[in-house]
Amino acid sequence: MLNDNNPMTLEVEDESSTDSLFPALLTEKNQNWSEDEGQLNIDVAEGEDDLIIVATMAGTSSNKLELHLQNDLLIIRGERFSPISSSAQYFHRELFWGKFSRTIVLPVDVQHELAAAEYKNGILVVRLPKVKTNKSIPIIVVEE
Repeated sequence: MLNDNNPMTLEVEDESSTDSLFPALLTEKNQNWSEDEGQLNIDVAEGEDDLIIVATMAGTSSNKLELHLQNDLLIIRGERFSPISSSAQYFHRELFWGKFSRTIVLPVDVQHELAAAEYKNGILVVRLPKVKTNKSIPIIVVEE
């Protein structure tokens, strides 16, 4: 269980697994997620040293959040609960309530073991330190 005020841990999948790109989605604990989930809106930014993913999740408690990191994918899943009774009659309805998910293809290589996430005031912030590379890869020009 996650605490709203403390950093949470990401479940990092075994990077060597090639059986499936989404093994976290296929585990028994995730079988109850349906295909009609809502999609989570996100911002992805690149700082000098890390990749930052921000998502607003009003109405989601931290114990209803799942984060999985595998290779170049970050999967965020959760559930939002409406404060309005299900028997109420709506005059106007725009907000999404229920289960949601988002799979993000990371644009840069990250250090999986240093990944960190914080959920506070309905905002999830995931920080993924970038892999630092100073490799210079030579490119051979072939003359025709």
